[in-house]
Formats: sequence, C-alpha cells, structure tokens
Amino acid sequence: MTAFLLGVLSSLLATALVFVAGWLRSGTPRWWLVGLLSRLTGTGVTRMYRQQATSEADLARDLGRARWVKALMGRGNVLTRDAFAPLWSGSAAPVQVLLPAPDHGGGTWLSHRGADLERTDPGFGPELLEAQVKANTDYVERISHHHPAMEIRLFNLPHTFRIVATDAAAYLTFYGRHEHGRHSPCLRLAPTGALYDAVLGLFEFAWANSAQRRDEGEDR
Repeated sequence: MTAFLLGVLSSLLATALVFVAGWLRSGTPRWWLVGLLSRLTGTGVTRMYRQQATSEADLARDLGRARWVKALMGRGNVLTRDAFAPLWSGSAAPVQVLLPAPDHGGGTWLSHRGADLERTDPGFGPELLEAQVKANTDYVERISHHHPAMEIRLFNLPHTFRIVATDAAAYLTFYGRHEHGRHSPCLRLAPTGALYDAVLGLFEFAWANSAQRRDEGEDR
C-alpha cells in the first residue's frame, strides 16, 4: 500500500514539475514578474525583447491607437514596414519624426554609424547607410502630404538608441555598436515609469537640436 501511494505521489509530483517548468518557459510568467518588479522599482519596464524585430507586432498595436507619436530613428526602415501602417492609414495623430542628417562631406554621426556597421556587415558603409536614410526620409515626406499633423526633422547625434513613443508606451532600443538595430535589445516602457519620462526627455533634446530638411539644390 505504501509503495502504491509513493508511486501515485511521485507521478503527481512529476506531472506538477513538468507543468511548472512549461509555465516558466512561457512568456506570461516572465512578463508578469517583470511587470511586478517594474511597479516596485518605478522603472516602468513592461517587456524586454531580445531583438528589436520581435517588438513590431506590439508596436503596431500601440501605434494604431496612439493619440500622438514621437519617433527617433537611426535609419528609419521600420517607418516603411507594417508596424507603422496603422499610423499612415487614416490616423490623425500628431507625429514627430527625427531622422539622421545626411553626411555631406563626412564627419557626421551617420558616417560613424555606417563605418561601425561595416565591420560586421561587409555590404555596408557610410554611403549606403546615407542612401537608405535618404530613401526613408523621402518616403516619410510623401506620407506627410497626406498626414498634415506630421513634422520631420534631421538630427546629428550619436546613433546609440532608437525611440518610438506614444501616449500609451515607449519603445527604447539600445543599438549594439556593430549590430543592426533589428538585432539589438528593445524595452517597452509604461508611461507611469521613470524611464518613460527619461525617453521623452531625450527625444525633446534631440528635437530641439535638430533642423528641417533642405532641398538637394540648397546643399550645392
């Protein structure tokens, strides 16, 4: 009888351990714990994505219901992808977009970023990065013709992070020096945390030190 009970208890314990292990491996408990620590510490971190690319579904959801949007990009590729489609298709939310200033003559932070990426991606370099930024800037400017509440400005600051902020959340990516942004870690921040306020402060600083885009003819 004792052996039978021990066998039953062992089986139940094994089943329970498998269930708990599976629960811990899923995303739900991890993010529940992250949310709890966020409230206790006041940081406001609600989720961490190991790679920025995996955040785009959540980003699209937040952009789709945003009352306003502030975006500072290192290149701006995401502006042309599905994540921003909800914002471009009928939303009247005010949008501020900051993109890197072109590298006319060298010496800008955009050229430094291109050289850093070239070390791990041989197909890259300052000229190609500038061409991609220009193409994305052209794209956003065409969008602005149908989105009167949009403002676009150019910045020349170190390419160390990306910001996409709304009234409901902010997404902060820390760029690896020699990694593309899509491979870098990203945080989702709640508006009740200290990091959310810091991110908005960083954006406002960059916006205050940015400039409007000039026509190509003015640069000659």
